[in-house]
Amino acid sequence: MGKALIIGAGGVASVAIHKCCQNPDVFEEICIASRTVEKCEAIKNKLAGSRTIIHTAQLDADSTDMVIDLIKSFKPDIVMNLALPYQDLTIMDACLATGVDYLDTANYEPPDIAKFEYKWQWAYREKFAQAGVTALLGSGFDPGVTGIFCAYAQKHYFDEIHSIDIVDANAGDHGYPFATNFNPEINIREITANGRYYENGSWVETDPLSMKKVYDLPEIGPKSIYLMYHEELESLALNIKGIKRIRFWMTFSDNYLNHLRVLENVGMTSIEPIDFEGQQIIPLQFLKAVLPDPASLGPRTKGKTNIGCIIQGIKDGKPRTYYVYNVCDHQECYAEVGSQAISYTTGVPAMIGAMLMLKGIWKKPGVFNVEEFDPDPFMEALNKCGLPWQENFSPTLLD
Repeated sequence: MGKALIIGAGGVASVAIHKCCQNPDVFEEICIASRTVEKCEAIKNKLAGSRTIIHTAQLDADSTDMVIDLIKSFKPDIVMNLALPYQDLTIMDACLATGVDYLDTANYEPPDIAKFEYKWQWAYREKFAQAGVTALLGSGFDPGVTGIFCAYAQKHYFDEIHSIDIVDANAGDHGYPFATNFNPEINIREITANGRYYENGSWVETDPLSMKKVYDLPEIGPKSIYLMYHEELESLALNIKGIKRIRFWMTFSDNYLNHLRVLENVGMTSIEPIDFEGQQIIPLQFLKAVLPDPASLGPRTKGKTNIGCIIQGIKDGKPRTYYVYNVCDHQECYAEVGSQAISYTTGVPAMIGAMLMLKGIWKKPGVFNVEEFDPDPFMEALNKCGLPWQENFSPTLLD
């Protein structure tokens, strides 16, 4: 049915590529492109014998011209941006120049400032609409499935949603003293930034990880959760009718936080350049280089993740509560696609979003977040593609 150019060859991209190859009637042909072409070839070799035709290419995604040249050469129907969010805008520019649909899993971040906002990508709305091209933002899990969960709840169970608590819990253990489950640079930038949540029409800012609660999560038990800012809060605050408060929570072990505090105290999480023996280096990028590669954690990570949305609102004039979530087992993911659950829970929704676009189910000109489309086909695909969801209509609430 279609051709996909997949930019990136890390853990998330590897999962998405495996899943594309499980759906060869939709993804007839793909091209894997990365700065390091050997990584692309390694993924291709793992999938030898797939009905999906796989090509590889070397690409510097910081160069719009190089992306344009590759699009013109391969002629894809969609570009799946599974590289770093620093490249979102250059790839969007290339898609505009060539008239090809665009998808990503995380909002644009300027490399030199830790500012997580959609404003840079939302500024492309009119350009994409005029060009007749679709851009789908945040088709991962959070952002992504969490937005779909909220849109599904809004469509089927509520007349108004008043509060949403997104809880991202990882009870996996990789055995290292300190490692991150996805790109260390992006992960640590998010965690060390100020927390922020939406309440009664305004944004409330908090010190990093200063708000903590304990929540008992299905299949993984009580976990310490910390309030953070995450980009889907910004789009959901606009797109969910009647919303009064929306927050995002993530789990961290005491061991992880202790290591992080030490690294912060000695300046290793800074994004400000420093001079080292006559060379300019960014401490956080150096730290990323010496930490374990998240793509290598699959064989050693055991345990489960639980990510979901706790929702309160009104239906037929009466209060209603609802909890929708997914539980994912790290070792089951590794057995299927060779990656741990953090990569799996992002890579599968990326494939589903692209599949819905290629089928024309999610297709209209402009720039959209996932919750702006009909959630039902996405929810159906989650159950079929390895991320089944569960519901609870009397959950414990977070005050």
